[in-house]
Amino acid sequence: MTFQSTKHIVIALMAILLSATAHAEAVWIDTRSAAEHFFDNIPGDARISHSEIVKEVRALYPDKDTEIRLYCLSGVRSGKAMNALKGAGYQNVFNAGGISDARVERGLKDQ
Repeated sequence: MTFQSTKHIVIALMAILLSATAHAEAVWIDTRSAAEHFFDNIPGDARISHSEIVKEVRALYPDKDTEIRLYCLSGVRSGKAMNALKGAGYQNVFNAGGISDARVERGLKDQ
């Protein structure tokens, strides 16, 4: 089995597992770089670069009614990601602003 076929199987399984919880609560996605995410992140949130957002969200969350909340450092990249997802047909996409804003919105302690 090649890496690519394994990757597609894993993505499909994740989509199935995540689809059960997608309607229960919003999906939170960090659109910052991997380096930024490494040094400061909200545990459990997905990290998808804003430039890859449509491709990755389509694979993980094929239901275009999934509530998706995006954040980055200041809200600029998450705004670009939101516009890209809305352009791809996702309806319930919101820009939460920066990571500090995402923490406040969720009642998490800002680090």
